[in-house]
Amino acid sequence: MLGVALRRFGVTAMLAATSQLVEGPLFLIGYALRLARVAVLLSLWRLLLHGQGSVSGLTLRSVLTYTLIAEVFAEQLAVRTGLQHALWEGTIATRMLQPMGLVGQFASDMCGRWCFGLLLFSLPLLACSSPLAVDPAPASPVAAGLFVVSLALGISVGLALEFIFGGLVVASDGAVWLIDRTRTALGTVLSGALVPLALLPWGLGTLFGWLPFAQVASAPLRIYTGTGAAGQLLAAQAGWSVALWPLAHWIWRANRERLAAYGG
Repeated sequence: MLGVALRRFGVTAMLAATSQLVEGPLFLIGYALRLARVAVLLSLWRLLLHGQGSVSGLTLRSVLTYTLIAEVFAEQLAVRTGLQHALWEGTIATRMLQPMGLVGQFASDMCGRWCFGLLLFSLPLLACSSPLAVDPAPASPVAAGLFVVSLALGISVGLALEFIFGGLVVASDGAVWLIDRTRTALGTVLSGALVPLALLPWGLGTLFGWLPFAQVASAPLRIYTGTGAAGQLLAAQAGWSVALWPLAHWIWRANRERLAAYGG
């Protein structure tokens, strides 16, 4: 059974990866814009933190590394599937007829799409770290290993949030893009992927650091840069993962019949 599940996951991921070739070279424009974004962010941090020493426990070097790695793993730290589009287009109905669970389908699609980004953007960006004057190395070899574990836990939390918000879309009977934009806005502010939470004013970073959005991005990045207690961060990630998945399953079961409104 495990072998069959893995084979289905791999085939679905490969189909999702190759489907991006249909777009031609246009998807490269998105990578160019992302490169421009990270260059602007690095310049801003150098301007704001130059000569400041340590600010809220963060040095300029750690913030630059944090920003670079956040962009290298931007897709993994955001965890977005095609669930919202499937609900809007009605293709969720055909998804439910396939011999694979919804979570497995959307997760494998997501992982397949990551392949192009990692190959065509993330690796070249790492190669450009020297021209950008950023040290991309983790705080230590242990931090690198724990980062991999933390990234996996963050993806688990992110997937659970994806299906929770997807369930809310179904329950709302049509507010697909309103809920999607709300989730994007919350993720941008609360995840710590764009701005390290420790740099937020009035101690908001400490508060936001306990929320599930921070477990998706901030926790792995803090472990990578050695700016957070790894044990505490991993425990929080595991706790949120355990807490959110039952909620995600419950929301989908409770609203399963409402999927008829989206083409089912």
